[in-house]
Amino acid sequence: MTNSTHTLDSVSFELSPADNPRLANLCGHMDEHIRMLERGFGVEINNRGIKFQVIGPADVLLLVQTVIHDLYADTAQHVLMPEQIHLAIRNSGGEDTSAGTAPDKEVVIKTKRGLIKARGDNQQAYLRRIMTHDINFGVGPAGTGKTYLAVACAVEALERDFARRIVLVRPAVEAGERLGFLPGDLAQKVDPYLRPLFDALYEMLGFERVAKLMERNVIEVAPLAYMRGRTLNESFIILDEAQNTTIEQMKMFLTRMGYNSTAVITGDITQIDLPGNQKSGLRHAIEVLKDVDGIGFTFFQAKDVVRHQLVQKIIMAYDKANKPS
Repeated sequence: MTNSTHTLDSVSFELSPADNPRLANLCGHMDEHIRMLERGFGVEINNRGIKFQVIGPADVLLLVQTVIHDLYADTAQHVLMPEQIHLAIRNSGGEDTSAGTAPDKEVVIKTKRGLIKARGDNQQAYLRRIMTHDINFGVGPAGTGKTYLAVACAVEALERDFARRIVLVRPAVEAGERLGFLPGDLAQKVDPYLRPLFDALYEMLGFERVAKLMERNVIEVAPLAYMRGRTLNESFIILDEAQNTTIEQMKMFLTRMGYNSTAVITGDITQIDLPGNQKSGLRHAIEVLKDVDGIGFTFFQAKDVVRHQLVQKIIMAYDKANKPS
């Protein structure tokens, strides 16, 4: 997603030599390579033939121009693949350039149904991390906006062609992952467990558009039990209620990440419903991954709750009651 919190500038340049097959190779199918570059560097790229314009933070424009020139040079000998674009961004250090987002600037998510603004510093930090990290954890009590804002970022990524699909994942712990006992098709079986995600999608996209996108598999419902063996490229993936994953399930989910994808994992480690003495995969992931570069963690507290004022007081009362005396 383009990081709109910097002062924007632009640079224009021309590629040489003019060669339509090489230009098509550089841009990729349906401009997918250009979209990857935009997302990786937090810029907007426009072109007419070999004439390019890059709009974005002034400190990354020269870097983007250099990467585009280098990739165009590669087209003389190779057919570019998304994996090569991804590596070019990584090797340039481009994905780290937006990490210095000014903390006093407001992050705003733009959808066709209006603007979505973060409430409070923690939500602002959460949105910035989603914009600058491929994997993010949003951990905290209900009502803190962690799931809603993740859906907002997914919708923006879809509408701006930074992601080709949204994948919604949730463990069906209450059904013991035995989804066959529930009536209906796969989406209907898991629908009760994904209701908070759908409510946010309906609000941002409307009922009819969500239904059409699901028919085209642009919005996909993927029960956690069905994720094994998949690789998700160019996707915005949201794993909700992650506190109810086992350690094995969490590791399996995190290793589904493909090129040009973003994953947001949300959950509340005080609301674990796993049977027996199983350790939560979310709690374990926080311990194991806390020092891994490229993974963002945002921890919400009762003071971050944006629902009815009584919800915040209820959470604080339970926290107080659960503390050892």
